Amino acid sequence: MLPTRRHFLQRISAWVGTAALVPYWNTAAGRSLQRALVDISDLTPGETATDETFWYQVKQAYTVSPQILNLNNGGVSPQPLVVQEAVERYNRLSNEAPSYYMWQILDQGREPLRAELADLAGCSPEEIAINRNSSEALETVIFGLRLQAGDEVVLTKQDYPNMINAWKQREKRDGIVLRWLNFEFPIEDKAAIVQEFVNAFTDKTKVVHITHLINWIGQLLPAREIALEAKKRGIEVLVDGAHSFAHFDFKIPDLECDYFGTSLHKWLCAPFGSGLLYVKKEKITGLYPLFGAPDPDSSDIRKFESLGTRSFAIEQAIGQAIQFHHMIGAERKFARLHYLKNYWAEKVVQFPGVRVHTSLNPEFAGAIALISVDGKTPEELASYLMSKHRIHTVAINWENIHGVRVTPNVYTVTRDLDRFVQAVKEFLSF
Repeated sequence: MLPTRRHFLQRISAWVGTAALVPYWNTAAGRSLQRALVDISDLTPGETATDETFWYQVKQAYTVSPQILNLNNGGVSPQPLVVQEAVERYNRLSNEAPSYYMWQILDQGREPLRAELADLAGCSPEEIAINRNSSEALETVIFGLRLQAGDEVVLTKQDYPNMINAWKQREKRDGIVLRWLNFEFPIEDKAAIVQEFVNAFTDKTKVVHITHLINWIGQLLPAREIALEAKKRGIEVLVDGAHSFAHFDFKIPDLECDYFGTSLHKWLCAPFGSGLLYVKKEKITGLYPLFGAPDPDSSDIRKFESLGTRSFAIEQAIGQAIQFHHMIGAERKFARLHYLKNYWAEKVVQFPGVRVHTSLNPEFAGAIALISVDGKTPEELASYLMSKHRIHTVAINWENIHGVRVTPNVYTVTRDLDRFVQAVKEFLSF
């Protein structure tokens, strides 16, 4: 929910009160963004989504290159300056006396941070483990589940390669059975997607692996509906939320899943190498940690954080990313991200031979979309965009998905996308 204007202004006042610790807010750009936040506090998410003046101020909060137009935020997103400053500040402090400041000072911030992440995720702090990325979070579950030979797992050919490889390793090592689904996206029929999963369930199915947002193409799967069908059959639910968390406006328990993993350096714009694992409270005891812990059967979520020495600077700076996310507001953020995708997609689809392979409906997609040009390879288009226009995208060739993935973020303005649309138009005659 969006905060009331009074609460919104109180929140801004709190941020301004920390300006002594966050240099960005003392800059001209920082003060300008504060004023812009006040100006849009009475607007609806839809009205804010089209307010280019406001989003231009958000763009100034980042340090993105003016020479390269980054439209590959689906890989990893840049951090706003307040987050960069926090990493540098905590890192300098750590280097003054590492074993003291890291283990006795900064380590004390993990529990408050856990509480902040739990508030963002909508669950108990006792269900949140802080780690380094989606792969680490999800592989903790994949390798930690107590599956036996013959147990079945339902997953799709469109899932992320690291997860697919982890499940294949369990198949080879433990004799579990993988039951594959293969979708032809985009699909704008939730019931049809759910039914495909249900049709794959058998009395031997123990786990369903759901990629909430397909990273290749931007298709949103009805994770909650699939999970509810799985629960009717006693099947555990693992959700890969690498691209949905802090992108779409939801809480993890809304999905009815048992396990959830995400990278915070994607849509939350947290420091590189930061992630989150959610394990439903009653499932913690039965899940082995990925790394050795004093008691692998413990019911304490912290058993999944036995990582040894890590970057406390990266971990603690996640807090600034959470504050920045709240500053914009989850509803405003999603409305803007979806608007940006549709802004360029509705234009290029009018060009002859250009295809957009992602839904324009906010129920099925957000910021990520896939484009292709008849008679041209994804590599040809991606190479042209970069070499001729300095527009960074990524060519996708995975299973039955072929095209160029285009992913703006909150710092992208429509002027940037006009540049992309013009580049695609010129490519057609190249």
